[in-house]
Amino acid sequence: MSTQTRSASVVPLRGFVPSLEGMRAVACIGIVVTHVAFQTGGATSPILGHVWGRFDLTVAIFFSLSGFLLWRPHAAAARGRGSAQPLGRYFRSRFARILPGYLVGVTLILMFLPDAGGDYRVWLANLSFTQVFVPLTLTQGLTQMWSLSVELAFYLLLPVFAWLMVRLRGAAAARRIPVILGAAVLTLSWAFVPVSTPDGIHHDNWLPGYFPWFAAGMLLAEISVGPPTWVHRMARRRFVMSSIAVAAFALSATPLAGPQGLVRPAAWQFEIKILLGAILAFAMLAPLILAEDGRRHRFLEHPVMLTLGRWSYGLFIWHLAVLAVVFPVFGIVPFSGGMWFVLPVTLALSIPVAAASYALVEDPARRRLASRKKAVTASVSH
Repeated sequence: MSTQTRSASVVPLRGFVPSLEGMRAVACIGIVVTHVAFQTGGATSPILGHVWGRFDLTVAIFFSLSGFLLWRPHAAAARGRGSAQPLGRYFRSRFARILPGYLVGVTLILMFLPDAGGDYRVWLANLSFTQVFVPLTLTQGLTQMWSLSVELAFYLLLPVFAWLMVRLRGAAAARRIPVILGAAVLTLSWAFVPVSTPDGIHHDNWLPGYFPWFAAGMLLAEISVGPPTWVHRMARRRFVMSSIAVAAFALSATPLAGPQGLVRPAAWQFEIKILLGAILAFAMLAPLILAEDGRRHRFLEHPVMLTLGRWSYGLFIWHLAVLAVVFPVFGIVPFSGGMWFVLPVTLALSIPVAAASYALVEDPARRRLASRKKAVTASVSH
């Protein structure tokens, strides 16, 4: 095959990528690490504090995974390779994915976790995913839900993004990558935009502030359905991609990406953190998505990691509530140390709760949606 023919060929579309499921487990455990480090005081230690605190960049991996998985059908359709979900089915699948487990978790935590409940605003904001817009509604056991508020905003706006790029199809599909990249670069100025908000609300915590993390996955989706490029060749160099990810993480653990703890960063520090998170997520996901070298990822595709990946949403929802219980049960004073005891205990107690959430709430909801799809398809065929 000539070089010209190879460059014109396209990478075969891949369906389920097991290693991405394992990566969900890694990202979720990273989130647990950063929350345990903060609440035990580990994130304020003079040497490793910045490192533990910056495990919050694993949120970038979650956002990039959403960007890749949800944008890939649109990227493929733009090149005549299948079609995206109809709008109604898309929203039903998204809501079936996040709403059941979320609503059950939020309701039980607000009802039974001490200091979690509040007035009607706390309930309404948390049940409606509007915590990042309503002051003082990120309550105990649920402070991590700001990211789901951002995620839901991306779900709602993704069809708008697809509509805006509908003309970039066929021969014009090559322009989609620079458009997405340009939008990501543009939103890196979001923290500098003067937006009036109530006390306790910060506009950089809204979707535009984190769009580059979603865009990293969207770019991978576009590249994955296009012809082989230098990015595919780079993705096969796992050592190089790992080095890029480590370098991005190391830089994020310096004052360049903001101070330790909950001290708000300057606008330029926030944007550096967002840029480094996008680079880290791209570098970690590209080998899993683009490298068609036949090598399996034994760690990420291990049955334990795949199982934890399936349970990762429940682990994300419940781990802070479990952590809030661990302190009084074991007589540990918050911010007084004990990270290496609290972390394994929190994981050991949170994982069974996550498994129950998956088995009793999340999986039945998805199965119900799948059976409804089959029923609709059968009725149409008849």
